[in-house]
Amino acid sequence: MNMITRAPVTANDRVYPWPKVPAVAICLDGCEPEYLDVAIAEGLMPTLKRMRAEGTDRLAHSVIPSFTNPNNLSIATGRPPSVHGICGNYLYDPETGEEVMMNDVRFLRAPTVFSRFYEAGARVAVVTAKDKLRALLGAGLKFDEDRAIAFSSEKSGTTTKAEHGIDNASQWLGMPVPEVYSADLSEFVFAAGVKLLKEWKPDVMYLSTTDYIQHKFAPDEKGAKDFYAMFDRYLGELDALGAAVVVTADHGMKPKHNADGSPAVIYVQDLMDEWLGKDAARVILPITDPYVVHHGALGSFATAYLPEGADRVRIMDRLAAKEGIILAVTREEAVRRFELPADRIGDIVMISGENMTIGTSAHRHDLAALKEPLRSHGGLTEQEVPFIVNRKVDLPGAPELRNFDAFFYATTAAAL
Repeated sequence: MNMITRAPVTANDRVYPWPKVPAVAICLDGCEPEYLDVAIAEGLMPTLKRMRAEGTDRLAHSVIPSFTNPNNLSIATGRPPSVHGICGNYLYDPETGEEVMMNDVRFLRAPTVFSRFYEAGARVAVVTAKDKLRALLGAGLKFDEDRAIAFSSEKSGTTTKAEHGIDNASQWLGMPVPEVYSADLSEFVFAAGVKLLKEWKPDVMYLSTTDYIQHKFAPDEKGAKDFYAMFDRYLGELDALGAAVVVTADHGMKPKHNADGSPAVIYVQDLMDEWLGKDAARVILPITDPYVVHHGALGSFATAYLPEGADRVRIMDRLAAKEGIILAVTREEAVRRFELPADRIGDIVMISGENMTIGTSAHRHDLAALKEPLRSHGGLTEQEVPFIVNRKVDLPGAPELRNFDAFFYATTAAAL
């Protein structure tokens, strides 16, 4: 058995205090701050209302692109994508001409805070909604000493002790494996977190949800209110069990549709084909992942690889002149401004505004699955996220405070 020194733990040049009580960070996927404000105002979140009053309540900035994977890995490593390498859900390799999912551990360039705590002898639990994140978040954990558990709601029926630290998590929790496109997928995460805290007592725990509800419902709609009321009940249990809890989000969420309910989209691959010739440039949408039912792969951040000799400045000027595009910058500027890995983005980066998305070509997006008016994220207008701690701690506000400071302040609060 490892000797536990309970000394502070260093991960990616940040020092994390050893927690005296469980340190829990919760990433509410797609939690635009307005969701909490509406639910609290309507009396649906008594626990969070009390945490805001008696603990610490701030707004923080997410990383850009404001998508799920880059932000979850920033929270997991305590660092921006320039350090951990995950700058989207999706990557283009100019060498091979292939577009690949960035959910394999080989793409991760930095250790997680979880793995560093595990190496120091801590008990670590990670529960995510979708399995696409589970391997990345569980990188570096070993499951042979009963000190690490990492699984997803999505695949909770097939977990094994050897690979996830727990056999059949669905059976263990007494809840059926949830449907991917449902609020149940996130509820399973919260219920598992409460049971782990009660029975297994992790030192460090991360709970990460899905934004299915936030894509589907605006803050004042019943589906959203029901979700936050449900979350608040579990939050109350986590709080009552004595954990130090940080609630934050990976990104916000904004309406991205026209008055008639149709998606608001600028098809940039079509523009590039018109300006440079068919398929001369390659537009990549890093929001793309296997779960596109609720956003149709339409977000507010895109990158483009240009052909040799293309006039980059002229193309950026033409893009910036398009209504709805609020930023078009060079790779170098994007790397500097958004702390991105230079080798994993294109020659230019573009961001659309609060009510606009960026697509590739009109014929390549299957929008039939979008049953509700489009709500999405990825840009600067979805960068502001909640950051709430159930303890009094000294916290800056945005932009200094980042969502990826979650574990620093969770462990700080847990060490008090």
